[in-house]
Amino acid sequence: MTGTGMPIVGMVGGGQLARMTAAAAIGLGATFRVLATSNSESAALVTHDVAIGSHASLPDLSKFAAHCDVITFDHEHVPTEYLEELASAGTLVRPGPAALRYTQDKLAMRTRLEELGVPVPRFAPVSSAADVTEFTQGKWPVVLKAISGGYDGKGVWVVHSAAEAAEVLSHGVALMAEEFVPFRRELAAQVARSACGQGAAYPVVETVQVDGICREVIAPAPGLPADLAIEAQELALRIASSLGVTGLLAVELFETSRGLLVNELAMRPHNSGHWTIDGALTSQFEQHLLGGTDPDIYDRYIHVMAADPGVKVHFYGKEVRPGRKLGHVTVVGRPGDPVDSLRDRARRAASYLRWGIEDGN
Repeated sequence: MTGTGMPIVGMVGGGQLARMTAAAAIGLGATFRVLATSNSESAALVTHDVAIGSHASLPDLSKFAAHCDVITFDHEHVPTEYLEELASAGTLVRPGPAALRYTQDKLAMRTRLEELGVPVPRFAPVSSAADVTEFTQGKWPVVLKAISGGYDGKGVWVVHSAAEAAEVLSHGVALMAEEFVPFRRELAAQVARSACGQGAAYPVVETVQVDGICREVIAPAPGLPADLAIEAQELALRIASSLGVTGLLAVELFETSRGLLVNELAMRPHNSGHWTIDGALTSQFEQHLLGGTDPDIYDRYIHVMAADPGVKVHFYGKEVRPGRKLGHVTVVGRPGDPVDSLRDRARRAASYLRWGIEDGN
């Protein structure tokens, strides 16, 4: 913890998600560190405190974590056993290794969601063309997925015959088969969850994928019935709670004739939530940074955000001492809102941040 009373947050990975999280950290007053593979990575170009190392090296991770209050991630590729070792050594890992496992192992994720009663496509592990043929039940095509390591459409194959399946299997990658889902469109439900179980949901969005990469996001999803939107949000919040997620969870969904099916999970800022930088009061990157519990001013900040999400707090990154300006609070109203009411909300937030009590005077 720095003299500002705000945590030192370390993000493993130096890509665009870390870059945008670095920008969010400035307004929150959090000290932000990045573990990047080189000084030319996207986040390293804009972050003051950069450590050079590999997410696949336990010594590099341990050295990086030693200078952070909490570590988080801009990708899912840190080996689970390394995360478990860091957590055992006392490092605060958010989300924890037990939760992150379900983004690293698609078979484990599908199995756990099915156990929770979450609707998912029919699936099974496969190790031969005969397994795939049996799985299809005579209906081609079928989807083959790498159980680990795939992202942005990589590690996903749509096969139309046993011969095509055999070709994919020849790569030597552990695979699972999934039914080919004739969906109407793809949706994403993104939620944030704190360490003490508070949850918040963003509007459900429509996503458009091209070659396995998210090309467009429309927020909120046009024409989505209100009951289906609520179902998607409640589903995402339930998954976050059941898996013990701290921070952000993006749930990618298929909208089908038989209802919603969960396709993928991501426990980090997600491309389906980039719109929140400009379209929401609190961006996904700010929400992810708020996923912890710490004493004093940071704990008060969490309270203020939960009590009145319409309040915007900006910290200056200054060391705490009596009489010093540490930040400011903004409340934006709409035409016709009483000024006295807006002023009262701002004063209450400022009072709680300063004294730990809500006083509008």
